[in-house]
Formats: sequence, C-alpha cells, structure tokens
Amino acid sequence: MESGSAGGSLPSPLDSPFGCPICLDTLKDPVTIPCGHNFCLGCLGAHRHRPGAGAGGGQGAPRCPLCQEPFPADLQLRKNHTLCELLQLRQPPPGARSPMAPPAPPEPGEPGGAPQRQEEGVLCDVCPEGERATAAQSCLVCLASFCPPHLQPHLRSPAFQGHRLVPPLRRIEDSLCKLHLRPLESFCRTDQACICQLCQGQQHRSHEVVAVEVEREHKEAQRPKILSCVEDQLDELGVTVAQTRKTVELIKSAALKEKEKVSRLFDEASRALVTFQKEVTGFIEDGERSMLLEAEEDLRQKEERRAKLAQCRQNLERVPSTDTIYFLQEFQALKIAAEEKSSLCPSFQKELSFTKSSQAVCAVKELLVTGCKNQWDQLLGKGYEESGFHGMQEAVAEPQPSDKSNNPACLETRDYFLKFAFIIDLDSDTADKFLQLFGTKGAKRVLNPIGYPESPTRFINCEQVLGENLMNRGNYYWEVEIIDGWVSIGVIAEDFNPRESYDRGRLGRNEKSCCLQWNGQNYVAWFGGFESVIQQPFFHTIGVYLEYSEKALTFYGVRDAKMTCLQQLKDGEESLLKKVERKRELSRAHFSSHLLKYALEIYNSWNELLSHLCTAAASSPTCLSLIYIAMS
Repeated sequence: MESGSAGGSLPSPLDSPFGCPICLDTLKDPVTIPCGHNFCLGCLGAHRHRPGAGAGGGQGAPRCPLCQEPFPADLQLRKNHTLCELLQLRQPPPGARSPMAPPAPPEPGEPGGAPQRQEEGVLCDVCPEGERATAAQSCLVCLASFCPPHLQPHLRSPAFQGHRLVPPLRRIEDSLCKLHLRPLESFCRTDQACICQLCQGQQHRSHEVVAVEVEREHKEAQRPKILSCVEDQLDELGVTVAQTRKTVELIKSAALKEKEKVSRLFDEASRALVTFQKEVTGFIEDGERSMLLEAEEDLRQKEERRAKLAQCRQNLERVPSTDTIYFLQEFQALKIAAEEKSSLCPSFQKELSFTKSSQAVCAVKELLVTGCKNQWDQLLGKGYEESGFHGMQEAVAEPQPSDKSNNPACLETRDYFLKFAFIIDLDSDTADKFLQLFGTKGAKRVLNPIGYPESPTRFINCEQVLGENLMNRGNYYWEVEIIDGWVSIGVIAEDFNPRESYDRGRLGRNEKSCCLQWNGQNYVAWFGGFESVIQQPFFHTIGVYLEYSEKALTFYGVRDAKMTCLQQLKDGEESLLKKVERKRELSRAHFSSHLLKYALEIYNSWNELLSHLCTAAASSPTCLSLIYIAMS
C-alpha cells in the first residue's frame, strides 16, 4: 500500500506496482504486456530477444518474467502513458530528499565531493541520483552498469543467465553493433572491424573472424613495433616541421627584405623620373625664355620702323604744293626710312628646339613600359620555349671554380642562399630497389633489394632517386651532405625515361640532366655524357643553387658558412658538348689541310710529268696517247 504524500519517500520497487521486476528499479518508459505486468521498455525488449526466453528455455514465444505467461514475439511494445503520468506525479523534484532523511555529507566520488574523483570510475545506473556507487560490471544486454548490490539479480536469477557481463564501460552504446544492436563479440580481420554474431553470419560470412580478445592479444604483440614506427615518424616529422618553420621564417624574412629593397628601388626610380621631369621642364623654360627675348626685341624694332614709316608718309602728304623745298626734304626722309633694314632676323622662323622634349619623354616612356614588361615576363618564367633543362650549358670550357667575376652569386654568403631554401622530399615511387630512403634525411645503398611496389617512374637500371617536388619557377637552394661512397647530385628534365640503360640513364650521361659527382677522389661535372674534372678539396656539404629564370645551376662547397663555387652550368654560353665538337672540327680542318698539302704535292708532280711528256710529244705518237690518257 502507498503511504505518505506525493512529496514523501517512495516505497521499494519490489513492493510497489511502479517497480520493474527485471532491473529492480522504478519503471522507465513503462510498458504493459497482455498478462497485466509492467516492465521497463528497454528491459522487456532485451528480455524477449534473449536466447532461452521461450517456453522451456527453447526458442518459442517469449514468456512474462513473473508469471511465465507467453505473449506474441512480434508484440509491438508501446508506452503506458497513464502509468507514465502517475510516475511523474510520484517523482520527487530534482535534488529533493526525504523529509525524514537527514542530509548526508558528500563523499569522495559523489556530487558535492571532489569532482575529479567522479570522472575516475563508472557509476551504477540503478542507484538513486546523488547516491550512485561505483559500478562493478556492465551488462551488454541491459545497456547499464551495476554496483555489487544491484548486480545480484544478474548473478542469481535465471532470467539474466543470457546476459553478458563485462568490466565497467563508460559508454556502453559503443560496444553494440550499430546495425543489429547486438554486442560486438568478434573481430573481422578482412575488414578490420568489430562485428556482432548477426554480422558474422551475414556480411562477414566468408571473412576471417576471431574473438575480440584474440585480436587484442594479436594487436598487443604488434604494439611495440607500431609504437617504434610512430616514434620514428614523430621524430622525422619533428625535424621536418622544424625545417618547414625555418623555411617559413626565411620566406617571410626574404619577402620582407625584398619588398623593402623593391620599395627603395622604386623610390629611386621615381626620384630619377622626377629629376628627369624637372630637367626637361627647365630645358623647355630656358628655350622659351631665350627665344622669347629675341622675338620680343624683333617685335619692338618692327613696330618702331612701322611707326616711323607711317609718320614720314603722313608728313609727305601734308606738304603744301607750293612749298617745293619742304617737299624735297620730306620725300628724302621717307626714302631713307623705307630703305632701312632690321638688324635682327625673325627668330620665330627658326626651329623651336624645345619642341623635341615630348619626343624624348615619349621614347623614355616606351623604354620603361617595354623594360617593365620584359622584366615581369622574366619574373614569371616566360619567354623560354625549352622545358626542363634542355640546353643547360657550361659557363667555361675548363674548370675555373675560383673565377668569381663570371658568377656574381659566388660573392654572396650562405645567408643569402638560405633565402631560397627548398626542402626536397625523396619520391619512393622513383627509388631504385637497392636504395633505402629515410624521408627528408637522405638515402643509402643496400645489398638486398627492397620490395617497392611497381611504378612507371621507378629507376630499374640506375641506383637513383628523384625528389617529389617540381622546380619550374623562381630560385631554389638545397644542401646535400655526403657521408661516403660514390654520390651524384643534379637535376633532370621532367620527361625523363627511367627505363634507360645504365650508360644513358645515369645523371649527366644524357642531354636531359646534369650533375656534380664525387667519385671518392675528386669532383666531376657531368652533362650530355661529357665530364669536366674539378680540382677542389672535399666538402662534406654541397649546396645546389638553381636559377630557373636564368637557366643556371651552380654547385657550391659549403664549410663554416662560406661558399666555394665548384662549377656553374648556364644556358646561353658555349657548352662542353659544343666545345668538344669544335675540337673535332678543328681536328678535321687540320686533317683536311694535310690532305690539301698532299694533293698540291701530287699536282706539282703531275705538272712535272706532263712537261716532260710534252717535250717528247713531237717525236713519239705513243707519248701523245700517254698525254691523253693522263689528262683524261
């Protein structure tokens, strides 16, 4: 029987019609089956799908856990709304306690105690709110965790024999199959996924399936190797991140310095244009002033002469007809005034020299526009029809590493080149099978072939590897550290053929690549199959500087931040190949001169022979036939 008011304490779930006989707690989403008993919706739904819930423990119709009366297996479970409303009326307000029960002090692990302790363990889902104890186990059928007292029905009652108990889980729903809402008990090694029993019999029927515990043991055995690999990757990524950060800072610093330099140069150019404008304007003003003075003086003289002539003419017209002497005097004065000539030439008939100023300024403007367009195209890498490094040529015929006048970049320090620092990642799809790669750290030769996957860009006849990034615009600088052995460093065109033979596929042995090689004794520059020995000491660090817009590649020896130019290959100058061909032409010309000299000697001999034959021609017809045969 009920006792007390709505705000009083609730009776025990076992003694109340509002308790669930399965979970021994107050009903949650109550449902009523045909026999009249009430259960939680989740508890009853899990119970009727549990194996052995039918009559006699078989697979027949499910039975009520209390009276064992069967009910349809396909019965649609609906919430009892009337019972839900009664439960809401009997439910105490959140946080309210029984008036008779004194407030309990908060304990560790409960609300009001240390909050960090609550997160350490899984709490029981059956205990009242505010008094939840630590769970001992979780049930994958009930989808709840239970403390030792509330776990007893699962341990004693036959109705819970089919429930699976596991160590406490914080999120039980993650341990269920999303498709069938069944416990994930197996692991499919084919699909590398946790599955339930229904999944194993359907989608994963022909796959390799093991228990999750077996797979965990297998994964635990692999964990040290995986962790070691992860540590190596973390170390490598740490180095790469540091290098990339340094590159970012270098890019920002170089861009800032370049913008300041460009701004300064534009200011200087603007000042030069302003100065030129002032000079041209001054030139026009000076020309105007000097010519204007001459023109104004000429105007004054002509106006005075005109006024004088007009006065003389007027005086002559006013002379009376009877005054002969006065007439003669005025006539003579008019004649003299008419015969006078101006001392200055009319300056306006001369060419105005300052009118050519606009032509000069127009020419400067055209030069400026053309120069700006050409330089902009050069910055964008336009104007070069050849792609890759075809036509890369050597700056000098003989090695002249100390000649810095031909290469202004040699005068710069290492800090200058670091502005163009470029990190090269080695492309494993191009590496020969006898090369082992270490990411950005480098590569080394191994005796046993590595099982790289098949790739159309992989070298098969040469122990070579390429970088992943293409360099098709701007300037690039990278450094290579030589530890020991035979090492070649260079560039190759994009349309290379990795299937070339050993003699043609190596760097520098064809027209599409060039390189610097250390053979253990000295450096050798290779291009187009021709070599050029470089007399320089050994450098552990080699710097490579590529100026794509200039089609120039320079190799440096780096030591103590100092740069030593070893060799420069540059387009637009005579190549090593052309020099060799020129030597061959010189050899042919020399050989031809010997042949010509020999032919002249033969000709002279023939002339002597013919002269002797002509002397004897009159006396012997036989000699005439010999002369004919010789001349024919």
